[in-house]
Amino acid sequence: MKILDGKKISEDIKQEIANEVKDLIVKGHKKPHLAAILVGNNGASMTYVNAKIKACQIVGFDSTLIRLDEDVSEDKLLTEIYKINNNSQIDGLIVQLPLPKHIDEVKVTQAIDSTKDVDGFHPLNIGNMVLNQPTFLPATPAGILELLSRYKIETSGKNCVIIGRSHIVGSPMSILMARNSKIGNCTVTLTHSKTKNLTELTKKADILIVALGKSEFVTSDMIKEGVCIIDVGITRVPSNKTKSGWKLLGDVNFEAVKDKCSYITPVPGGVGPMTIAMLLKNTLISVKK
Repeated sequence: MKILDGKKISEDIKQEIANEVKDLIVKGHKKPHLAAILVGNNGASMTYVNAKIKACQIVGFDSTLIRLDEDVSEDKLLTEIYKINNNSQIDGLIVQLPLPKHIDEVKVTQAIDSTKDVDGFHPLNIGNMVLNQPTFLPATPAGILELLSRYKIETSGKNCVIIGRSHIVGSPMSILMARNSKIGNCTVTLTHSKTKNLTELTKKADILIVALGKSEFVTSDMIKEGVCIIDVGITRVPSNKTKSGWKLLGDVNFEAVKDKCSYITPVPGGVGPMTIAMLLKNTLISVKK
């Protein structure tokens, strides 16, 4: 079993980006600039946004964080988005999800200028992804592709089973793993809460991508020998063994499956750091457009 070390690969990518930023500045270009909008005080969202802002500093990007109250109106949030859309100094914009229930996430996603949509959620960018055209790929799926590529994992002709059909990970991942590309050409099965005989399907997987949001859902009896597992899930659970009083678990029972895998991503330190790295990469692409 080999660990797919997302933390290490993400550090490599950030160094590559930092070098490109230096080259841009030498050539007289401005620093790339990423803006983030955070609504409310959700602890996990604050952690994610702070990590993204810190990553910007590391690679030499400028960053702007706009914080809005939990009860902010949808119109006020949209106004902030339009301001950033029209600000030529800002290259990329992310609105941290989830949003409060009174705000329509679809409307917000569609309000972001597609050329600044470095999360890759805008319908134009999703459409280009489906057509295999150059575009911003959703950051988490892009990070998974990069991990598979840098570890030289063969995907062509393989059975890829995905658990979870979210618009952020599962659905785009199914498209990307099936497309005619160096990392792709899989026979893809997209499973979800209504799938029958799930274990029967997962046992056939050469590559298993799990993005369900249920801690330690995948167990040893659900996989075959030699499978490559990408664990996207991350759940905070209480623990009396840590100073913080909690620990992070993935959607896969790591200890139970590790001896049967050829490759596996750890949680934390697997897919998470790659998501941030690809967000930075998308922002750099935006600058070059």
